[in-house]
Amino acid sequence: MTQLDLPTVIGDLVSVNHRLTRLAATVTGSTESPAVWRTLSVLRDLGPMRLGELAKVSRVTQPTMTKLVHALDERGWIRRIVDSGDARAMLISVDPHGLAALDAWRGELVRALAPTFADLGDDELETLASAVEIVRSRLERSRAALLGTDASTGEIA
Repeated sequence: MTQLDLPTVIGDLVSVNHRLTRLAATVTGSTESPAVWRTLSVLRDLGPMRLGELAKVSRVTQPTMTKLVHALDERGWIRRIVDSGDARAMLISVDPHGLAALDAWRGELVRALAPTFADLGDDELETLASAVEIVRSRLERSRAALLGTDASTGEIA
């Protein structure tokens, strides 16, 4: 039996996640830019933020994010709200219509990928569910550390 080591498993996890994401996009046949879904997901998960911060988190340039936010605004998928810390600045927030679109996209992905995983046994499905929870909890903990909050309560530490 091969001995597992953390760097190898993490590298494999990231790699297989990218492959799964590419497969999902291919199988759905969607022509929508992945940046749209990534931006809406970031806003859903991290909350309202300034354009520059959103660009940084999404790993795109500020001009690219400006165009993307404009397109999302035209669709009614985001809102611009006044930053309570600086009334001259605006925060970008996901709109309920954007959340609905994101949920519909997720449903489309699930339907497209379901045949790939349809033959999983109960033990395999349980293993995948456990792995998802492990990754989710680590991501929440990392996010809380970056924001300086308590991961279990969301309050500032």
